[in-house]
Amino acid sequence: MWTTDSINFGAFLAPYHPLNADPALQLRRDIDLMEHLDHLGFDEAWMGEHHSTGAEIVPAPDLFIAAAAERTERIRFGTGVTSLPYHHPLITADRITQLDLQTRGRLIFGTGPGKIPLDAHMMGINPSDQRRMQGEALEAVLALLRGEVVNMETDWFTLRDARAQLPTYNPAGIEVATASTMSPNGSVLAGTHGLSLLSLAASSPSGFDVLDRNWGVYEKVCAENGHVADRSTWRLVNPMFLAETRADAERAVSRRIDSMAAYVNRQTGQNPDWAQTPKGIIDQWRNDTLGEFGQAIIGTPDEAIAQIERLIEKTGGFGTMLILHVDMANWEDTKRSYDLFASEVIPHFKNRNAGREASLQFAEDNRDYLLDGLIGAITKAHTDYYGQPAETAGAQA
Repeated sequence: MWTTDSINFGAFLAPYHPLNADPALQLRRDIDLMEHLDHLGFDEAWMGEHHSTGAEIVPAPDLFIAAAAERTERIRFGTGVTSLPYHHPLITADRITQLDLQTRGRLIFGTGPGKIPLDAHMMGINPSDQRRMQGEALEAVLALLRGEVVNMETDWFTLRDARAQLPTYNPAGIEVATASTMSPNGSVLAGTHGLSLLSLAASSPSGFDVLDRNWGVYEKVCAENGHVADRSTWRLVNPMFLAETRADAERAVSRRIDSMAAYVNRQTGQNPDWAQTPKGIIDQWRNDTLGEFGQAIIGTPDEAIAQIERLIEKTGGFGTMLILHVDMANWEDTKRSYDLFASEVIPHFKNRNAGREASLQFAEDNRDYLLDGLIGAITKAHTDYYGQPAETAGAQA
C-alpha cells in the first residue's frame, strides 16, 4: 500500500544556465550541487542531454554523472534523459553499462526521443521520426542490457551479432525510465517494456491535468504486456525555489530570472509584457507557466508542501518528487533553498518527527503528574541529605 512516507526526493537538471556567465564555472557549480544534495540526504539527481540553444549546456550526461559520482557517496544519478535517436544503440548500451559499473549501481537510465528542434536539425533528423527512432533504439538497447545477442536493421542503424561485453552492476539490471509529457506516448512505451515513468510536465496546467489519465494508460499497457505498474518508480518534476519568506525568494531570483524568460521567448519570437520585469516573470511562472518549465513554486517550504500534496491528490501517489533546478540565484541562496527543502519539506512527508511530536505531546498531557514526580524527587534528595525537607533546610542554611 502506498503511503506518503515512501516518497523519495531529488533534483532534475537540464541544466538551465544564463548565457552571460562562464560555462566552465556553471558546470563546476552543477557538480558542487550534486555533492550538496548528497550531503543533505536527497535520493536522486538527474542530468539532461542537449546540444543547442545555449542554456542547456550538458551534451553528455554520462560524463557529468561519472564526475559527480566520484564526489558523492549515496545519491543515485539519472540520465535525464539520454536522447536515443542521437546515438547508435550499441554505443549507448556500452556507455551505460560502463557508467553503471563505475557508480556501483547508482545509475538510472532515463530515455527520451530528444526535445530541442535545433538538435535534430543539426543532425539531419526529421522531428516527426524521433519517437519512432526512440522506440527502435529502446528495443535494441534493452535487449543488449539483458545480455542478448542482437541482430537488427532499421533505416538509421544496423546491429550485427551485437552484444554488450560488460555486465550490469546489479544482476537484476539497470532501472530504465521513459519520459512522458502531455501525450500518452511515453506511458505506452514505458508500459510496453515495463519501464519506470518520468513525468516531466507534471506542474504545467496541461501536464497536470493528464497525470492520472496517463498513469491509467500506463497501468493498462503494463497489464497487457505482463508487467506490474509500480507507483514507487513513478517520478514527477516540478520547478521550486525556496526561502524563509516569499519576499526573500523573489529577491534571490530577481537578478537572473530574466535569462530564463529570454530563453523561452527568443525561441518563440515573443516579447510579452510580463517578461519586462522580474516581478512579472515570477508572477507568470507561478500562475501559468514559463514555456517548458511548468508552474513554479517560488516561495516558502509551506508552499512546496502544499504543491506536493496537490500532486499526491491528483495522482493517487508516486515514487519520487524531482525539483526542476534552474540556475537563477547566487550559490549561497541556491544551497539555502535545498537546505530548507531537506530540513522542512522532506521530514513532513517522511513523517520523521512523529516520535518527537508524540513524546512532547505525552509530556504536555501528563505535565501535572510528571512535575509532581520531579518535585517529589527533589524533596526526597534534600531530605536524604539534610535530614529534613527542602524548605526547612533552606531556611537554616
